Amino acid sequence: MRDLRIVFMGTPDFAVATLDALVQNKYNVVGVITAPDRPAGRGQSLRQSAVKRYALEHGLKVLQPTNLKKENFLEELRTLNANLQIVVAFRMLPKVVWDMPEYGTFNLHASLLPDYRGAAPINWAVINGESRTGVTTFFIDEKIDTGAIILQEECAISKEDTAGTLHDQLMVLGANLVLKTVDLIAREEVRVKPQKELKTVKTAPKLTRENCEINWSLPGSKIYDHIRGLSPYPAAWTTLWNGEESIYLKVFGARYTPQEHRSPTGQIVPYQKIRIAVDGGWVDLEEIQLPGKRKMASREVLNGLKLDSNAHVR
Repeated sequence: MRDLRIVFMGTPDFAVATLDALVQNKYNVVGVITAPDRPAGRGQSLRQSAVKRYALEHGLKVLQPTNLKKENFLEELRTLNANLQIVVAFRMLPKVVWDMPEYGTFNLHASLLPDYRGAAPINWAVINGESRTGVTTFFIDEKIDTGAIILQEECAISKEDTAGTLHDQLMVLGANLVLKTVDLIAREEVRVKPQKELKTVKTAPKLTRENCEINWSLPGSKIYDHIRGLSPYPAAWTTLWNGEESIYLKVFGARYTPQEHRSPTGQIVPYQKIRIAVDGGWVDLEEIQLPGKRKMASREVLNGLKLDSNAHVR
């Protein structure tokens, strides 16, 4: 058995589950690399990452470099004398970092690579209406999410799942897969395989304001997938027009009902909720948020709005 000295790199809650699994299973985590503290909230006070908070609570050494190529950081990283690095939801590493440990640097990615390489694999799997996804561990190389695969495990996606519920499932599945991967490395039993060369690879680009906007000209089932794939964060959004007034809405929950109708696409029709006519049926908005307000059931918002007969979204 190899005597492993592990440096862990990660920032959000998704990464904490893996770090906790390593700690609870008595692996020797000699250092944790995470993002610098960021201003957050109305007071813009500095907020620690979820990984930093966990690391400090468990007495782990924490490094927070602003530049991964700076010599002072690299020297500090070398002094940890790690022989394995594990990356979960961090940032792209320069070769001088990922090539440093004797047994390599591997990454946990929340998809079945090579599909959904990129920044938001969980969201895009749901947005695209996939029925399955999974987690992959792979050794990092020069390109993003292209390295040799160590292990993969599948997970079903139901039509009721949101990005949030899928995140929580993959977080646990991923932590367990990392433990299996570390065990193989410790036992010198790793057998890697190159990623498949596919003619068409589904991608997971960064989420932006533009690609989070709801396109009401899409079929209703696609709109439903778009909304649940962005819930609870960063949330799909749309603009409701009521006469000359435009109202910005974030949409966290919806329901699609297939049904033939003759209403124009985007028209809001009388109903208990905000019901919108779409291609092939109706989309009922269930949980929404107005600027500066809390999340509310759409019927609550509807009670406070006097919608005219031409109210619509676009």
